[in-house]
Amino acid sequence: MPFVVQTYNDWIRSLSSVFAIDGLRIDTVRHVERSFWPGFKSAAGIYSLGEVLDGRVNYTCSYQEQLDGLLNYPLYYPMMEAFGNTTANMTSLDFSMTAIQNSCQDPTLLGTFSENHDNPRFLSHTNDMHLNMNVIAFTLLAGGIPIIYQGQEQGFSGGNDPANREALWTSSFSTQTALYQFIASINQVRNHEAYGFPEYLTSSTSVISSDDHNIALRKGQIVSVFSNMGWNATTYNLTLKNHGYQNNQAVMEILTCRNLTVDERGDLHVSMQEGLPQVLYPNTALNSSGICSM
Repeated sequence: MPFVVQTYNDWIRSLSSVFAIDGLRIDTVRHVERSFWPGFKSAAGIYSLGEVLDGRVNYTCSYQEQLDGLLNYPLYYPMMEAFGNTTANMTSLDFSMTAIQNSCQDPTLLGTFSENHDNPRFLSHTNDMHLNMNVIAFTLLAGGIPIIYQGQEQGFSGGNDPANREALWTSSFSTQTALYQFIASINQVRNHEAYGFPEYLTSSTSVISSDDHNIALRKGQIVSVFSNMGWNATTYNLTLKNHGYQNNQAVMEILTCRNLTVDERGDLHVSMQEGLPQVLYPNTALNSSGICSM
């Protein structure tokens, strides 16, 4: 084994052991010979997430032959397109989710993100906070391993590097911002589902409905609905099928604590208000969760 390769392997083996590291985020993976990564990952002995900054599904997914997971750039670009403005459509997002499911060895190990230090923040493209809330909710609920970039919870809006690397202490590390509370609410139901049904974390995500301006997903017992209509949208109704709930079953929209009921034909009617996302969960599974005072 070449000296440099052996040195890196020895270093990461020691580092992960001494500091009990849970996982690695590895930068610029595609700029290193592929043959290097399996030995490095084996030496680390922990989950390894690689950055392959490329939106092509087959190319990026092929790196799962060398590493456990990857930053999900094939989903990032369609997300930016779908939620970036109110004239966009969800077609490429739906298509990309299907392509990733079919091409990647294990999509549940991909890192799902909507902001990072290499790309302009979402709010540098638009000041529509409801579009921003949709893209954050999608990041948390679309599957894979959700990644929230520091400052996203504060509504930072820096553009290209280095403007997108704002100092977090300028926010006083507030836990009271609307976005911080919004993220916490979604994470609470996600954690509740994962603790009660551990298979949630490894289950696939299904697109159960999509059109130009809306996309609905199901993962485990969580059904989530997203819109790119923005904060000026009027109220409109969506009818969901294939949601997995039973006829006449009561479900909770956990962001507003509104009760909905699946009708006797199995249709779930969701009122989309002001272009905000909706997160639905069975009432009976909320008992003792603390969510919506349940």
